[in-house]
Amino acid sequence: MLLVVLLLGLPLLGLLAAGKDLSHYWEFPPLTQYVSHAPFSWYVFFALVLLAILVFGFLFFQLHHRHASTALNPAGARAAFPWWGGLGLLLVAASWLVAWNRFPPLHLVQPYTFLPLWLGYIVFINGLSYYRSSSCLLVDRSNYFLALFPISSCFWWFFEYLNRFVQNWHYLGIEDFSVKGYIFHASLCFSTVLPAVLSTEELLATYPRLTEPLKDSLLIPAPGNSLVELSSLAASAVGLLAIGIWPDYLFPLLWLSPLFIILTIQRMLGQATFLDSVSQGDWRPVWLPALAALCCGFFWELWNVHSYAHWVYSVPLVQKAHIFEMPLLGYLGYLPFGLECRAVASLVETILQRDDTQPG
Repeated sequence: MLLVVLLLGLPLLGLLAAGKDLSHYWEFPPLTQYVSHAPFSWYVFFALVLLAILVFGFLFFQLHHRHASTALNPAGARAAFPWWGGLGLLLVAASWLVAWNRFPPLHLVQPYTFLPLWLGYIVFINGLSYYRSSSCLLVDRSNYFLALFPISSCFWWFFEYLNRFVQNWHYLGIEDFSVKGYIFHASLCFSTVLPAVLSTEELLATYPRLTEPLKDSLLIPAPGNSLVELSSLAASAVGLLAIGIWPDYLFPLLWLSPLFIILTIQRMLGQATFLDSVSQGDWRPVWLPALAALCCGFFWELWNVHSYAHWVYSVPLVQKAHIFEMPLLGYLGYLPFGLECRAVASLVETILQRDDTQPG
């Protein structure tokens, strides 16, 4: 309940405090553009480029530097590629063909290609994981895998809610949807986000060269001071409070504040987080979900660019050097988003395990 109050209530409270008109924020489908964004800034662009170089430079240095001295475990015995993985790939191919072409007989299904594309992707990626390691979420943890879909829908609706305050993206080709039709179809599409990222993370984990060098890396002690935790929670809460007041400058907090709030509350309650491994020098729980979200981000943007119903971006200060519809530096947002996916997935896993141990 505390998470719900903080994550949903704080941005709205900020708008009320600023005296802004709230009528546009509840529009379905979201069509009106009511946020004016700051123009491109070379200073911000180069500052973020430097940040990206530092982040990826550290990780790639660890992967390369430790490659020679780290015994890489060979991949496990491979199974035959499953037939259902092949069906997933066929679904991707067929949906991609329909999404990027305007075949007159199929004009009625043009706005609905996102869901089959990503269902096909999820099944195919699970097939690859099964082929490489003889296990995958779909086969070995089916209850957890299925639970991710409804949780994912709620999860991405939250980011759609936050986007109402900054309008970093908006949708085209949805003008003919009714309110109920839009909510229903969008909920189905949003349900694929967590399964896609978590399935991709599982596949990446089967490649030792991407994982083993980061198994014993730089140690960063986890802050155990309650004052630090309270300060982190307060700073993240203030960021969410102000996100709608200064969207041009605080829009990165759309991805960062929820992550820090979730992790801080977990630590304050004495619960383990996926970041605890960093204090032991194991960076895999950070690297893999971030990389998985970045990989999914590439395909989200690729399949989006020529689809009938699609999104476009209005990112202040860095709206240049596009790859598909996304400005280049916008891809940095996928890194903390991957960590949020992992944090929520770990929470779902904990709840399911707790329910399994309950008597009766």
